[in-house]
Amino acid sequence: GHRRKNWKVRKFVLREDPAYLHYYDPAGGEEPLGAIHLRGCVVTAVEDMPDSKKYDVDNILFEIITANDIHYYLQAASSAERTEWIRAIQAVSRTGK
Repeated sequence: GHRRKNWKVRKFVLREDPAYLHYYDPAGGEEPLGAIHLRGCVVTAVEDMPDSKKYDVDNILFEIITANDIHYYLQAASSAERTEWIRAIQAVSRTGK
């Protein structure tokens, strides 16, 4: 969403071996649209994102920065869900292969 200036709903599947976050079209399809390599990544909560309207993000964003310095901004459904995603991704980034 950050590069295209619009948000798209995606289904995410977190895998530990190998350490990837695959994303899919929620309308269906077996093949992932893409994947984020998580080994050695940094994931943090984002309170304010540049170039976004306040009502678009609602303080439930988080950012994944890969080992290759690629930045991904994701929006969770709630604050509690954001915390769960961050903890899970941090664990996989440390222990995943």
